[in-house]
Amino acid sequence: MQYKELFSTLSSGNWGEQDYRPLLGELTLDTQRSLEGFLPLAAGASNGNPIQLIDFFSGAGGMSLGFAALNAVVPAFELLGGCDIDARSAETYSRNFGTPLINRDVLDLAYAPGELDALLDELGYDSARPSILIGCAPCQGFTSHRKRYWNEADDMRNSLIMSFAEIVRRMSPDAIIMENVPEFLSKRYWRYFSAAKSVFEECGYTVKACIYNAAAFGVPQERFRSIVIGMKHDFALPAGYLEPGEYRTVRDAIGALNPVAAGVADPDDVMHKSAAHRPGTIEIIKQVPHNGGSRPTGVGPACLDKVKGFYDVYGRLYWDKPAITITHYARNPASGRYTHPEQDRGLTAREAALLQSFPNGFEFAGKFDDIFRQIGEAVPPMLASAMAAALLIELVSCSPNGAEASLSPDCIDAPVSSSFSSLLAGIKARGGNRQL
Repeated sequence: MQYKELFSTLSSGNWGEQDYRPLLGELTLDTQRSLEGFLPLAAGASNGNPIQLIDFFSGAGGMSLGFAALNAVVPAFELLGGCDIDARSAETYSRNFGTPLINRDVLDLAYAPGELDALLDELGYDSARPSILIGCAPCQGFTSHRKRYWNEADDMRNSLIMSFAEIVRRMSPDAIIMENVPEFLSKRYWRYFSAAKSVFEECGYTVKACIYNAAAFGVPQERFRSIVIGMKHDFALPAGYLEPGEYRTVRDAIGALNPVAAGVADPDDVMHKSAAHRPGTIEIIKQVPHNGGSRPTGVGPACLDKVKGFYDVYGRLYWDKPAITITHYARNPASGRYTHPEQDRGLTAREAALLQSFPNGFEFAGKFDDIFRQIGEAVPPMLASAMAAALLIELVSCSPNGAEASLSPDCIDAPVSSSFSSLLAGIKARGGNRQL
């Protein structure tokens, strides 16, 4: 078996002596293929695997799902639990990964006396064993859609980055990974990243950040996200492996699904159901040309013709392009280009999940709106699978040589832009990019 030696090194703890980077490409693809067959795990399914993993701000568990998928190829990670302040998200995580339900506020875990220690005891965490912490703090405070609030007091959610830094300081894991919107690395929010990075570096971590297009990792969606990785030795950042002409498309993801009318569920799949649109909404959608068409001028509310930023409202997805970024608003055609390429309705929950690269076997807890929110806020599991493979390889490998370092994407060491959304518009106009 090509991964036998990798697993032997992982289990022995003799890390850093060999170079396993030549395995990364195949390991990434094997992990992503295993993702397709994911089914909810039984309690204790990953017990005994060498590296402990805890997911703070877990949401539904998109990032953890990448690590769980890797376990089907190389049994590397013991998923101890995922913590989220939202009860439905915490329930979804627990249901899929067979872990305790942790519906907690990370601020309390970071700063309330005894809270973190009590949680770690509950999870069976062993400080003597290797560990990885995931810390994908809520991104709403950083998003470009909040620019109209940028002169107001800073969003309290931004301080959650520092709460994760405090947990890292106290736990000293072998590696950390954070995902957020690109604006996290912009001028407006750079001080938050810089402050957290300083804490990590003071604790002995090498910290590297990059902005990736998830489509370059097989996600059928143009979704740019910042990724921050920290380890206690030098490492190479992963690189996307698909060029723009190779990106997976909307047709690849949802083309085989049964047609359904608005508000009517597929009898074989309760998640394949869209919102029950009002008659007026259906009439607007019917006038939008198929396969990438936009709302004609004069159709729908008159206010939409007065603002250029509403161009995509009621627009249809293109069959043979990646989707636009799937957010928790993807249930609503009035929120953007979230209308089916041909059918006269918005996206179903199943379609949104597949465009986010969630496998059919993943189970979501909650009602219709809960499910769309969990899908839209998640880390795409295909992207997470690639990051999990890269973290495993870098953890056990020796430091990258000059040639390997040259293939790694450049780190972002200074703010990328005061308005990253404007920068992305230019990138997309030039055909997209795998990473910045």
